[in-house]
Amino acid sequence: MWDVDDDVLLAAFAVGDSEAGAQFVRRYERRVFGLARSIVGDRALAEDLAQEAFVRAWRHASSYDPRRGSVAVWLLTIARNVALDARRSRRVDSLEPDIVGRLGTALDGDGDPARVVEHGDDVHRLMIALRQVPARQRRAVVLAVMGGRTAKEVSEIEGVPLGTAKTRIRAGLLKLRDLLAASREREVQ
Repeated sequence: MWDVDDDVLLAAFAVGDSEAGAQFVRRYERRVFGLARSIVGDRALAEDLAQEAFVRAWRHASSYDPRRGSVAVWLLTIARNVALDARRSRRVDSLEPDIVGRLGTALDGDGDPARVVEHGDDVHRLMIALRQVPARQRRAVVLAVMGGRTAKEVSEIEGVPLGTAKTRIRAGLLKLRDLLAASREREVQ
């Protein structure tokens, strides 16, 4: 019965047809779940995020414009955004505020090195490497990675164009990666 185009199925789903909604979910549940799981890496969280993506699709079905892409692309974009938001918030929540504060203080040169060592050699190596990254790049990396900010948010905070913020984040991460790799090589020798 529901061998209809995605556009028609979405329209029926949008007006509250429960059978259309069930068919719509069945048609896309594996792809939406798979995308969410590939982004967050956690099965249970991915299930919740897939459900959230379908709820958002239902709420915003009237905004779907077939001229901008297929229903599948539209839905998967919603799922991607939901999953990225969840991953970003988990990353921020996983950092203890006092550790981030100590790291920020230590990067400014005001931290007690003995306290830094208490939190592990990895944090110490990271701090040493971060100090070697140019200041503008370092700030962009810390805002993006530790602060969970998007490149757009970094550009607004820093008062620079979006492209500049993206370049600073990427260049800073590449520099940091190289510095950490060199640090590990020195330890092995």
